[in-house]
Amino acid sequence: MLDPKILRNETDAVAANLARRGFVFDADAYGALEQQRKKLQTEVEQLRNERNTRSKSIGKAKAAGENIAPLLAEVEQLGTSLEESEQQLDGIRADLDAIEMGLPNLLDDSVPDGQDESDNVEVRRVGEIPEIDFTPKDHVDLGEALGMLDFEAAAKISGARFSVLRSDLARLHRTLTQYMLDLHVTEFGYEEVYVPYLVNTQALTGTGQLPKFGDDLFGVAGDHDLYLIPTAEVPVTNLVRETILDADSLPRKLVCHTPSFRAEAGSYGKDTRGMIRQHQFEKVELVHIVRPDDSYEALDELTANAEEVLKRLGLAYRTVILCSGDIAASAAKTYDIEVWLPGQQRYREISSCSNCESFQARRMQARWRNPETGKPEYLHTLNGSGLATGRTLIAIMENYQTESGAIRVPEALISYMGGTDIIEPS
Repeated sequence: MLDPKILRNETDAVAANLARRGFVFDADAYGALEQQRKKLQTEVEQLRNERNTRSKSIGKAKAAGENIAPLLAEVEQLGTSLEESEQQLDGIRADLDAIEMGLPNLLDDSVPDGQDESDNVEVRRVGEIPEIDFTPKDHVDLGEALGMLDFEAAAKISGARFSVLRSDLARLHRTLTQYMLDLHVTEFGYEEVYVPYLVNTQALTGTGQLPKFGDDLFGVAGDHDLYLIPTAEVPVTNLVRETILDADSLPRKLVCHTPSFRAEAGSYGKDTRGMIRQHQFEKVELVHIVRPDDSYEALDELTANAEEVLKRLGLAYRTVILCSGDIAASAAKTYDIEVWLPGQQRYREISSCSNCESFQARRMQARWRNPETGKPEYLHTLNGSGLATGRTLIAIMENYQTESGAIRVPEALISYMGGTDIIEPS
């Protein structure tokens, strides 16, 4: 959530920033509610003080033998008025909280203006697009011809937007996860964590999935306040919820492998072929917890770590800055990494690396103690995929295919595959 002080004192500037996203923030309505809150807050404090003063007078009057009935009646009336004002104040606060919890993050000044992904700004391209002297197949045709990618079996078990991997393709998928975890832990200094795949409403609210994006979640049936995680970002970032960290413990760099579960609400008809957009997929997630002054340096580091996976796998990619109309609600700035897919003849997203600044930390009450002030201050949180395992598998299949339909294994993964350097029909 946004800093309430900025909302109250710079309302017009907030509205202008959010308008870059296409988000309409009614600054006048918010300001009117805030004025009501201030008025009622003053009224409540005055009534409370007056009631306390009258209550003390009762004891003195009683000790003096005076008639206290009028004072009792007055205190009772003040109590009734106080209760009514407190109820009104609670209602106004609830309205303000609802508005504040529904607001997206403020955009960093470096985020370019734009409507959608066509307005994203390319930062760099890395690697050579492979020269394939035959018509390349996409991952669906390749996987099905190998007999190792089965959508029909998945549909019988679960329905559309699921897949079954078999044999060496399943092994390659598992290998990618292990390779990425090892790389981030041993070379980039991340701490590996294992977290629950089910989280509660409070956790999802903390990272910003709730209340606004509930339609994209899978809830657990029965009397449970639990949801399947849409990304490991949720449980991993919430590890610092309601904590005050020592400055010496920062930065914290965490890496975690989990499945992710998304209803993909609003994406009907989009990427329905293959494994690009599924209800269940794997990711190796990167989360940074840092001091505010360090967060944009951390964003560059996190992005570079994710890019390094693609470099070592020999996959061509480009990195773009998401424009104001394409960026996620919790992010202040995001780099998307897009890998080249010969089967589609285009770059496709394989990782989003975002700086959420203090947006999530305020919702989670995640703070650090600044040694210069001695006071708790809100942390900055960052997250990104390092990488999405299924999309990395797709990229390897399409970029390392042979004319016969076999898949060459990238050199970096051969030892992880027990020496297997090519995947062919079994």
